[in-house]
Amino acid sequence: MTPEQETLSSIHNKVTPKESGPTTKTPAMDIQNTQSQMRKGVLEFCILSIIRQGEVYPSDLVDRMRSANLHILEGTLYPLLTRLKNAGLLTYRWVESNSGPPRKYFVMTDLGLEFYGELERTWKELADAVHALTQPAAEQPSTEENQPQP
Repeated sequence: MTPEQETLSSIHNKVTPKESGPTTKTPAMDIQNTQSQMRKGVLEFCILSIIRQGEVYPSDLVDRMRSANLHILEGTLYPLLTRLKNAGLLTYRWVESNSGPPRKYFVMTDLGLEFYGELERTWKELADAVHALTQPAAEQPSTEENQPQP
């Protein structure tokens, strides 16, 4: 089990209600798990968004994500970068470092840019749909206004 999974498991055990009787179980709603799953759902899109802006070193990705309040462990990032590279979406180059071993800088390939464009369209559709469903009914346009006129 990874440290992140152990932490989530520990949190789950703390917030999961205990049995209320010998045969009655109360369903547990684990907000931290739900929040984590939502973040994981946008992780690849966010990482690709950063790399699309220019060549990047993995620790800079971690810093950019942290500054946006989306924390990611290097143990999560490196397998994701490897998977994206193996899929042909990223490439990298080695750069000599004055303070240690060479550094691997990632950049998006043409295929990666095409893939990102599809993700961006999907994200916009999803964000619009979620916004439409989560705004109060008074703010939503009526269905009559959305119907095509004959």
